[in-house]
Amino acid sequence: MAAPPCAFSPRGCRLFAVSGPDGRLRVWDTAGSRLQHEYVPSAHLSAACTCLAWAPAGARQPPSKDGPQRKKRKSEVGEVDKQLDILAIGTAVGSILLYSTVKGELQSKLDGGHDSRVNCVRWHQDNCCLYSCSDDKHIVEWNTQTCKVKCKWKGDTSSVTCLCISPDGKMLLSAGRTIKLWDLETKEVYRHFTGHATSVSSLMFTTVKPVNESKPFDGITGLYFLSGAIHDRLLSVWQIRSDRKEKNAVMSFTVTDEPTFVDLTVSEVKEEPVKLAVVCRDGQLHLFEHILNGYCKKPLTSNCTIQIATPGNDGDSTPKPVPILAAAFCTDKQSLLLVYGNTLQPIIEKVSLNTSESHICLVRDIQKVLSLKTDAALTKVKTPVVNLDTKVLVPGIPGHSTAVKTPASGKEKKKNKRKPGETEESIEERLGALDIDVSKVKTPGGLPQTDSFAVLLVQGLESNDAEILNKVLNTRKENIVKNTVARMPIHAVIPLLHELTKRLQGNPYSASVMVRWLKSVFTLHASYLSTLPDLIPQLGMLYQLMESRVKTLQKLSRLHGRLFILVTQVAASQTVQDVPEVNQTAKLVYEDDSSEEEGSDDEMIADKDSDENWDEDEEKEEQSDEQDMTVEKEINGDSDLEPENESEEE
Repeated sequence: MAAPPCAFSPRGCRLFAVSGPDGRLRVWDTAGSRLQHEYVPSAHLSAACTCLAWAPAGARQPPSKDGPQRKKRKSEVGEVDKQLDILAIGTAVGSILLYSTVKGELQSKLDGGHDSRVNCVRWHQDNCCLYSCSDDKHIVEWNTQTCKVKCKWKGDTSSVTCLCISPDGKMLLSAGRTIKLWDLETKEVYRHFTGHATSVSSLMFTTVKPVNESKPFDGITGLYFLSGAIHDRLLSVWQIRSDRKEKNAVMSFTVTDEPTFVDLTVSEVKEEPVKLAVVCRDGQLHLFEHILNGYCKKPLTSNCTIQIATPGNDGDSTPKPVPILAAAFCTDKQSLLLVYGNTLQPIIEKVSLNTSESHICLVRDIQKVLSLKTDAALTKVKTPVVNLDTKVLVPGIPGHSTAVKTPASGKEKKKNKRKPGETEESIEERLGALDIDVSKVKTPGGLPQTDSFAVLLVQGLESNDAEILNKVLNTRKENIVKNTVARMPIHAVIPLLHELTKRLQGNPYSASVMVRWLKSVFTLHASYLSTLPDLIPQLGMLYQLMESRVKTLQKLSRLHGRLFILVTQVAASQTVQDVPEVNQTAKLVYEDDSSEEEGSDDEMIADKDSDENWDEDEEKEEQSDEQDMTVEKEINGDSDLEPENESEEE
């Protein structure tokens, strides 16, 4: 979803204009966050506001649509010049509206310049000219006094998305994907720059004088300018050189998400650093401070990051982030104006800069602030009186056909606060109140069926109930996930994708579960998603998230392989150390015969001695055996045998 168009007034950021999703233009006073003007264009539904630009301080008042008026006195003219604030509003049908915040009415309308959506409007600081670019590839120079086209030329081969006028007013920067520098007198291209891979969303000059002051200054050479693009987390800085060779960026600033609002302090002196405030799509504010002095290879990170969160209620102690919509430097360059909350009721606060801390989290209770500003007497909401016999069918989820109950009068009104002794209603009672068949929800296994899962999922997405969403999205069974996605209504597909994208950015362990849901959504609802005209911005965050994870997969696999080798080597060395030492003493040694004569003679003598000893041992053993046999015979009574037999036996 594209960021809402918004802009601060040039006179010390006294006013803040923002166009909400309902097509209404609201102008807020930054001092007290009060609504000054609210303008509803006649074609606000078909021709939505696409861009805003405040007229510079010296701009002359365009003619009124009511025709010529009486000549004013000098005193009246001086008062009007001090208070005159003209706001140029670009629309989706190609027309430009000029709205006066002093009179609170539409001054004039510029038609006939563009055939398609107006992407950017910029006022010239000296004369009453207005420049605009569109999807029709053209750049138009308007005369706001006559409300007619002064000049029109083709700016690019594709749509032109952003413009910026040089400090001396003689050059114009235009960008689609590539960036071109035009000479406003001849309407010819003076320089080409590489640009970005996607459409450029912001262009602004960062210096008014060149860094090298020795050479004569022609008004443009040596200046730096900044550019940012959609779906790009790098803001590039370019330098306009005298030669035509250098077309690439000289340095870049890295942020956490796509930049939606950029403001900076212009460097007027060589040693003065440029202060940059970048609001990203994720609601964070990044502050940079750097001296532009040439080429820098590595992207520069922010000096300070600012976030806003709620303190957390008594029931829920978890703080919730509050998105920052816009930020602007004050005239002293030491404080910031922060716009946060939502576009319908934003909160504007002045904060002093403290870049010594790398991360600052501001705790703000938005509900309390808004409740103090809301006047209960101005409410126009009335509860309709409905007959008890009448049954009102509410569009939305099938089954949600509860009749509207008439409010009880007098003492019969029920208080919403729970008493200390009362218990909270169970899920079964809540489902019964929603007119859902509770018997279908419960199964013998205790888990809800896929048809009730689809109802619960849509209910959780509409009410943003974290408990219901966790119960449904933490399911790991493939068949339940497929059947739930198949039975959910079409209008809940995009909110489901946004919820899955938000959960993929959180705990990495839940990514495996969320990928199953993504796979089912893309396979079952691919035909519906392909018909959406704004599919790319809808799925831009998801695509970047998946691409960043895939890029690190190869590095992680290499690291995993190296760590696996190290761990196995350490484990193997430990197992070797735990094995007991083996006795290395030989049990048997065999020596081969030597060829030397001396050695053989010694062995012969040793063999003879061993043979003699062997014979003596055998004789001793025989004698002992004979003695044993004679003893046995005496015992058994065989001593009366003849001596001949004894000799035979021997």
